[in-house]
Amino acid sequence: MLRVFPALVFWQSGRTKVDGLRIRDATWFLFEHEYALPLIPPDLAAVLATLAEHALPVLMILGLLTRISALGLLAMTAVIQIFVYPGAWVTHGLWAAALLAVAAGGPGRISLDHLLRLDRARGAG
Repeated sequence: MLRVFPALVFWQSGRTKVDGLRIRDATWFLFEHEYALPLIPPDLAAVLATLAEHALPVLMILGLLTRISALGLLAMTAVIQIFVYPGAWVTHGLWAAALLAVAAGGPGRISLDHLLRLDRARGAG
């Protein structure tokens, strides 16, 4: 559940950003005005966030490249907390706690990483 629930939050967010295979006009607007980040151009941020919110949750749920996926979502959580919604620290703290547990503890036995022995290759057991 540590993998699934945070993944679903990001997946659902990613789904609101697209219409089919196209990024919605509202998404471009939000990244330009509401989600404006100090170092990344809004067009690039919109594409990267949309791709990450679709790819990383799928990897997390499958348990494939799980630690990397958890760290990617943790980085997104930090950016959201620091630059977009600093008042939402309770929610972001819960996401971060779950993602840190997955990054530190690995995907668990019910995962493709375990089945393919990918997590063991890094010394985890």
